[in-house]
Amino acid sequence: MREANVPAQHPQASEDPRVPPAHAHAGGAGDRQVPPPPRPPPPDRLTRRVRDRATFQQFGRVRARRAGTITLRCIPARTPGPPQLAYAVSRRVGNAVDRNRVRRRLRAAVRVECDAFLPGRAYLIGASPATVGVDFETLRATLRRAARDAGEA
Repeated sequence: MREANVPAQHPQASEDPRVPPAHAHAGGAGDRQVPPPPRPPPPDRLTRRVRDRATFQQFGRVRARRAGTITLRCIPARTPGPPQLAYAVSRRVGNAVDRNRVRRRLRAAVRVECDAFLPGRAYLIGASPATVGVDFETLRATLRRAARDAGEA
């Protein structure tokens, strides 16, 4: 096995690099330091998420009310304030794409129909497999009817 004679110094490039120096273009960052624009204020939260285990255990002890393709469970919230919401979309609804689409559509319908949900209450909104094929207006009307029925009880 022989070692090749490799020179330690590289030959100098014959052409200048194509990248211009930093000070060549006047439109670059330069010396100007502009502060970033102010952030918009955080949005007013019309609803909150259910996060604590005790609330989910309480959902299990309440009878679900069915309206069309939606099931809804309603309990008094553990803390006062805006309505708290949780979504239950099982694997029976479809693959992950279908489940996420149904969950996003439910959230959008809740945003539109937020006045149907009472403050100081917690809601668990479930979806059946037929929810995948329901148009948005029907989903909104079904959700509004389910929330109204749960609020009366």
